[in-house]
Amino acid sequence: MLTEQEIIEIAKNYVLDKSQQSGYDLVILDNEEIKKPYGIIFRYNTKKFNQTRDINDNTLFGNVPFLVKNNNGKIVTLGSPMGLDYCIKKYEEGKWPETPRLSDFQ
Repeated sequence: MLTEQEIIEIAKNYVLDKSQQSGYDLVILDNEEIKKPYGIIFRYNTKKFNQTRDINDNTLFGNVPFLVKNNNGKIVTLGSPMGLDYCIKKYEEGKWPETPRLSDFQ
């Protein structure tokens, strides 16, 4: 079982990689984590949006929330037009695919 700090480091590295790939200054959003028995769900956006929370500063598309599993550090993306609650419900039911999305390779 990973510690909370280890999970946070995995999440930070994931967002750093996304930042380097995209050229945007991305950060994990403050106070947006969702702690679950199986891991922590994080959201990310630009540093500017994190500071202002102004919708006009939200310039990203496809920056879906992601879960870092506490048993192995695996990252599971949780994006859907149905919303995060739907994704969490399906994940907890064992019906959420844990396959990487195309955007994870770009």
